[in-house]
Amino acid sequence: MKRLLLTSMAIWAVLASGCGQRKAAFTMAGSTAFMPFAEKLAEHYMESHPGVNITVQGGGSAVGIQSALSGAAQVGMVDLVRLPEEARVLTATVVARDGIVVVVNPANKVQNLTMLQVRDIFNGKLRNWKQVGGADAPVTVVSREAGSGTRSSFEEILGEVDLTRDALIQDSNGTIRETVAMDANAVGYLSHGLVNEKVKSVLVDGHDCTLEAIAAGKYVLIRPIYLLVKGEPSQEITDFIDYVLSAEGQKSIESDGLLPAR
Repeated sequence: MKRLLLTSMAIWAVLASGCGQRKAAFTMAGSTAFMPFAEKLAEHYMESHPGVNITVQGGGSAVGIQSALSGAAQVGMVDLVRLPEEARVLTATVVARDGIVVVVNPANKVQNLTMLQVRDIFNGKLRNWKQVGGADAPVTVVSREAGSGTRSSFEEILGEVDLTRDALIQDSNGTIRETVAMDANAVGYLSHGLVNEKVKSVLVDGHDCTLEAIAAGKYVLIRPIYLLVKGEPSQEITDFIDYVLSAEGQKSIESDGLLPAR
């Protein structure tokens, strides 16, 4: 009996020791446009690397930069055409590219807009859809909040945007999509990977957001997606970024609607 008790205790000790092993953990924070893709990539990575725990948080690109700088997150997710000066101290890796798509309600008959028309709509100079070949109805402009990487990139590429004061401000790509889906007169912009049947994408200067149009320089509403790290990254972070850049990771990114890093 004593021998059996000792054996049982030994087995329990081994099990307890295994259960008590600490996982390597890190947090990613920032871009809400990239967040759902990062969550999927992290989930797949953790399935094959059970010793790693990855937490993914949103907040926007500005949060991604500040979190990486402060250490609140070990990896910042940023989707900006140009990184700000304060991000220069961070190591930046382009892991994907993302098209920004102008979207309207499916009931809207407008199919194409020029870059100038898009700019004038968001500046509030064009206020009725009939001015661009649509119905006689007021335009409802829907935009992201200040600090959003999607908004910053969209406005920088368009150039000379002074967002109309009556724009409806939303805090994520998802809420923009829902707002446009519920308003027949609304127009907004989304990450290419988040466009679905609830909204209709509009051609810009006659071109859709496709790899062919982007490669030919015909579709220009494109921005890189960065993962930012401060200092020397841990081996777990290095391995994860390598996974995202691998053939498997890039295939996952492309199948979900983003564009490969290169």
